[in-house]
Amino acid sequence: MKHLIIITVLFISAVTTAQTNYEKGMQKAFELWSNNKPVEAANLFERIASAETDNWLPCYWAAQINILTSFGEQDKDKLTAKLKKGQDLLNDATAISKNNPEIMVMQALLHTAWIAFDGATYGMILSPKVVELYAKAEAIAPENPRVIASKAEWNIGSAKYFGQDTTAFCKDLERALELFAKFKPESEFHPKWGKDRVEELLKSCKK
Repeated sequence: MKHLIIITVLFISAVTTAQTNYEKGMQKAFELWSNNKPVEAANLFERIASAETDNWLPCYWAAQINILTSFGEQDKDKLTAKLKKGQDLLNDATAISKNNPEIMVMQALLHTAWIAFDGATYGMILSPKVVELYAKAEAIAPENPRVIASKAEWNIGSAKYFGQDTTAFCKDLERALELFAKFKPESEFHPKWGKDRVEELLKSCKK
Protein backbone atom coordinates (compact mmCIF):
# COMPACT_ATOMS: atom_id res chain seq x y z
CA MET A 1 0.00 0.00 0.00
CA LYS A 2 2.85 2.34 0.92
CA HIS A 3 4.54 1.68 -2.43
CA LEU A 4 1.27 2.32 -4.25
CA ILE A 5 0.90 5.68 -2.52
CA ILE A 6 4.48 6.63 -3.41
CA ILE A 7 3.95 5.62 -7.07
CA THR A 8 0.69 7.59 -7.20
CA VAL A 9 2.32 10.69 -5.72
CA LEU A 10 5.23 10.43 -8.17
CA PHE A 11 2.80 10.00 -11.08
CA ILE A 12 0.74 13.04 -10.07
CA SER A 13 3.95 15.03 -9.57
CA ALA A 14 5.19 14.07 -13.04
CA VAL A 15 1.88 15.01 -14.67
CA THR A 16 1.83 18.35 -12.84
CA THR A 17 5.40 19.07 -13.95
CA ALA A 18 4.58 18.19 -17.56
CA GLN A 19 1.55 20.48 -17.54
CA THR A 20 3.58 23.26 -15.99
CA ASN A 21 6.29 22.89 -18.63
CA TYR A 22 3.66 23.00 -21.38
CA GLU A 23 2.01 26.05 -19.90
CA LYS A 24 5.32 27.82 -19.36
CA GLY A 25 6.40 27.03 -22.90
CA MET A 26 3.16 28.25 -24.45
CA GLN A 27 3.18 31.43 -22.37
CA LYS A 28 6.78 32.09 -23.40
CA ALA A 29 5.94 31.56 -27.08
CA PHE A 30 3.04 34.02 -26.91
CA GLU A 31 5.29 36.48 -25.09
CA LEU A 32 7.90 36.25 -27.86
CA TRP A 33 5.19 36.81 -30.46
CA SER A 34 3.80 39.84 -28.63
CA ASN A 35 7.36 41.22 -28.44
CA ASN A 36 7.58 41.13 -32.24
CA LYS A 37 9.72 37.99 -32.39
CA PRO A 38 7.54 35.78 -34.62
CA VAL A 39 10.35 33.49 -35.83
CA GLU A 40 11.44 32.68 -32.27
CA ALA A 41 7.80 32.21 -31.23
CA ALA A 42 7.06 29.86 -34.14
CA ASN A 43 10.18 27.83 -33.40
CA LEU A 44 9.17 27.47 -29.76
CA PHE A 45 5.63 26.43 -30.69
CA GLU A 46 7.16 23.78 -32.96
CA ARG A 47 9.37 22.48 -30.16
CA ILE A 48 6.33 22.27 -27.89
CA ALA A 49 4.43 20.44 -30.64
CA SER A 50 7.18 17.82 -30.88
CA ALA A 51 6.67 17.08 -27.17
CA GLU A 52 2.87 17.43 -27.15
CA THR A 53 2.11 14.94 -29.91
CA ASP A 54 -1.60 14.69 -29.06
CA ASN A 55 -2.19 18.45 -28.80
CA TRP A 56 -3.14 20.39 -31.96
CA LEU A 57 -2.66 23.86 -30.46
CA PRO A 58 1.15 24.28 -30.74
CA CYS A 59 1.01 23.25 -34.42
CA TYR A 60 -1.89 25.60 -34.99
CA TRP A 61 -0.11 28.62 -33.50
CA ALA A 62 3.16 27.89 -35.31
CA ALA A 63 1.18 27.60 -38.56
CA GLN A 64 -0.64 30.87 -37.90
CA ILE A 65 2.60 32.79 -37.48
CA ASN A 66 3.96 31.44 -40.76
CA ILE A 67 0.71 32.23 -42.55
CA LEU A 68 0.14 35.72 -41.18
CA THR A 69 3.74 36.83 -41.77
CA SER A 70 3.46 35.70 -45.40
CA PHE A 71 0.88 38.37 -46.25
CA GLY A 72 2.69 41.21 -48.00
CA GLU A 73 5.77 39.08 -48.71
CA GLN A 74 6.97 39.89 -52.25
CA ASP A 75 9.76 37.33 -52.48
CA LYS A 76 8.17 34.16 -53.85
CA ASP A 77 10.86 31.86 -52.44
CA LYS A 78 10.35 33.25 -48.91
CA LEU A 79 6.57 33.13 -49.30
CA THR A 80 6.70 29.54 -50.55
CA ALA A 81 8.91 28.48 -47.63
CA LYS A 82 6.59 30.08 -45.07
CA LEU A 83 3.40 28.69 -46.56
CA LYS A 84 4.89 25.22 -47.05
CA LYS A 85 5.88 25.24 -43.38
CA GLY A 86 2.42 26.49 -42.47
CA GLN A 87 0.78 23.75 -44.53
CA ASP A 88 2.91 21.03 -42.95
CA LEU A 89 1.95 22.29 -39.49
CA LEU A 90 -1.75 22.45 -40.39
CA ASN A 91 -1.53 18.90 -41.71
CA ASP A 92 -0.08 17.84 -38.35
CA ALA A 93 -2.79 19.73 -36.45
CA THR A 94 -5.53 18.18 -38.60
CA ALA A 95 -4.13 14.69 -38.02
CA ILE A 96 -4.57 15.30 -34.28
CA SER A 97 -7.92 17.12 -34.45
CA LYS A 98 -10.06 16.26 -37.46
CA ASN A 99 -13.01 18.41 -38.58
CA ASN A 100 -11.77 21.28 -36.41
CA PRO A 101 -13.31 24.60 -37.55
CA GLU A 102 -10.43 26.63 -36.09
CA ILE A 103 -7.95 24.70 -38.25
CA MET A 104 -10.26 25.07 -41.27
CA VAL A 105 -10.25 28.85 -40.84
CA MET A 106 -6.45 28.81 -40.75
CA GLN A 107 -6.33 26.62 -43.86
CA ALA A 108 -8.60 29.10 -45.64
CA LEU A 109 -6.27 31.92 -44.61
CA LEU A 110 -3.31 30.02 -46.03
CA HIS A 111 -5.09 29.70 -49.38
CA THR A 112 -5.97 33.40 -49.17
CA ALA A 113 -2.28 34.25 -48.70
CA TRP A 114 -1.51 32.57 -52.01
CA ILE A 115 -4.38 34.39 -53.71
CA ALA A 116 -3.26 37.72 -52.25
CA PHE A 117 0.24 37.09 -53.59
CA ASP A 118 -0.86 36.20 -57.14
CA GLY A 119 -4.59 36.25 -57.77
CA ALA A 120 -4.23 35.55 -61.48
CA THR A 121 -2.38 32.29 -60.81
CA TYR A 122 -4.04 31.06 -57.64
CA GLY A 123 -7.48 32.71 -57.56
CA MET A 124 -9.33 30.29 -59.84
CA ILE A 125 -7.73 27.26 -58.19
CA LEU A 126 -7.97 28.18 -54.52
CA SER A 127 -11.03 30.44 -54.22
CA PRO A 128 -13.49 27.51 -54.40
CA LYS A 129 -11.49 25.74 -51.70
CA VAL A 130 -11.70 28.80 -49.44
CA VAL A 131 -15.47 29.01 -49.93
CA GLU A 132 -15.82 25.28 -49.21
CA LEU A 133 -13.72 25.49 -46.04
CA TYR A 134 -15.74 28.37 -44.60
CA ALA A 135 -19.02 26.63 -45.45
CA LYS A 136 -17.85 23.43 -43.77
CA ALA A 137 -16.52 25.27 -40.71
CA GLU A 138 -19.79 27.19 -40.33
CA ALA A 139 -21.83 23.99 -40.59
CA ILE A 140 -19.79 22.54 -37.72
CA ALA A 141 -19.55 25.70 -35.57
CA PRO A 142 -22.18 28.29 -36.54
CA GLU A 143 -21.59 30.19 -33.28
CA ASN A 144 -17.80 30.45 -33.63
CA PRO A 145 -16.98 34.14 -34.09
CA ARG A 146 -13.75 33.50 -36.05
CA VAL A 147 -15.61 31.34 -38.55
CA ILE A 148 -18.29 33.99 -39.13
CA ALA A 149 -15.82 36.90 -39.16
CA SER A 150 -13.28 35.25 -41.46
CA LYS A 151 -15.97 34.13 -43.88
CA ALA A 152 -17.44 37.66 -43.88
CA GLU A 153 -14.05 39.25 -44.57
CA TRP A 154 -13.48 36.84 -47.45
CA ASN A 155 -16.92 37.65 -48.88
CA ILE A 156 -16.33 41.40 -48.53
CA GLY A 157 -13.01 41.11 -50.35
CA SER A 158 -14.61 39.06 -53.13
CA ALA A 159 -17.55 41.45 -53.44
CA LYS A 160 -15.25 44.46 -53.70
CA TYR A 161 -13.14 42.70 -56.32
CA PHE A 162 -16.22 42.11 -58.47
CA GLY A 163 -17.75 45.53 -57.73
CA GLN A 164 -20.66 44.10 -55.74
CA ASP A 165 -22.51 45.39 -52.67
CA THR A 166 -20.95 44.41 -49.32
CA THR A 167 -23.86 45.38 -47.04
CA ALA A 168 -25.01 41.84 -46.26
CA PHE A 169 -21.49 40.79 -45.31
CA CYS A 170 -21.07 43.82 -43.05
CA LYS A 171 -24.11 42.50 -41.17
CA ASP A 172 -22.25 39.21 -40.77
CA LEU A 173 -19.40 41.15 -39.14
CA GLU A 174 -21.90 42.67 -36.70
CA ARG A 175 -23.10 39.18 -35.86
CA ALA A 176 -19.50 38.03 -35.37
CA LEU A 177 -18.94 40.88 -32.92
CA GLU A 178 -21.98 39.73 -30.93
CA LEU A 179 -20.60 36.19 -30.91
CA PHE A 180 -17.21 37.40 -29.65
CA ALA A 181 -18.99 38.93 -26.64
CA LYS A 182 -20.35 35.49 -25.71
CA PHE A 183 -17.42 33.31 -26.78
CA LYS A 184 -15.43 31.45 -24.12
CA PRO A 185 -12.27 29.61 -25.26
CA GLU A 186 -11.76 26.09 -23.88
CA SER A 187 -8.42 27.09 -22.34
CA GLU A 188 -6.08 30.05 -22.15
CA PHE A 189 -4.24 28.68 -25.20
CA HIS A 190 -7.26 28.05 -27.44
CA PRO A 191 -7.92 30.57 -30.23
CA LYS A 192 -9.70 33.74 -29.16
CA TRP A 193 -8.32 36.19 -31.72
CA GLY A 194 -10.32 38.24 -34.22
CA LYS A 195 -12.42 40.77 -32.33
CA ASP A 196 -10.09 43.73 -33.05
CA ARG A 197 -10.05 42.85 -36.74
CA VAL A 198 -13.86 42.78 -36.87
CA GLU A 199 -14.08 46.19 -35.20
CA GLU A 200 -11.59 47.57 -37.73
CA LEU A 201 -13.53 46.13 -40.68
CA LEU A 202 -16.83 47.49 -39.34
CA LYS A 203 -15.37 51.01 -39.42
CA SER A 204 -14.78 50.56 -43.15
CA CYS A 205 -18.33 49.27 -43.55
CA LYS A 206 -19.75 52.45 -42.05
CA LYS A 207 -17.83 54.84 -44.32
